Amino acid sequence: MIEMRFHGRGGQGAVTCAELVAQAAIDTGRYATAFPSFGPERRGAPVIAFARVDEQPIRLRSKIYAPDVVVVLDPSLLDIASPAVGLRDNGILIVNSPYDPETLKKHLGYQNRIAVVDAGRIAREVLGLPITNTTMVGALVKGTGIMDVESLKAPFRKRFGKIADRNIQAMERAFNETLVVA
Repeated sequence: MIEMRFHGRGGQGAVTCAELVAQAAIDTGRYATAFPSFGPERRGAPVIAFARVDEQPIRLRSKIYAPDVVVVLDPSLLDIASPAVGLRDNGILIVNSPYDPETLKKHLGYQNRIAVVDAGRIAREVLGLPITNTTMVGALVKGTGIMDVESLKAPFRKRFGKIADRNIQAMERAFNETLVVA
């Protein structure tokens, strides 16, 4: 089982990000769950979402405390939320940041695998908005290999309708621009 935790702020699409990954996994014949955890719902408040993907039915319904993957949609959360806490030693931290991976690792005091992409810049250029969820899905795919980009296109089209193509473009661009460092 692969367990993922997504850190974002209300309105950035962390919950949607987890749901898209789960739907793509289900569409490719695997089992998946996705669910949010947040306090008062308000734009800009910290939000955590979770996703599990497995080849077997998933019966576990708790929060994820020791994820294989942590995705950070908003870089401001790196200093206030400690998103890497609990991340497994062989896991990967996937971050939206304009900084290069080595600089980020040094800043965080983080020693394990990291994938970094400037998702905010890509989202503004492609979507015209700083909503990084679909962009970070591309970084997630690049950093983990959990699925291929092609398997996400149908869930994107179903979820986003007329604006799906721009979101797919943002995802593909992030996939190509994500830097992964051990």
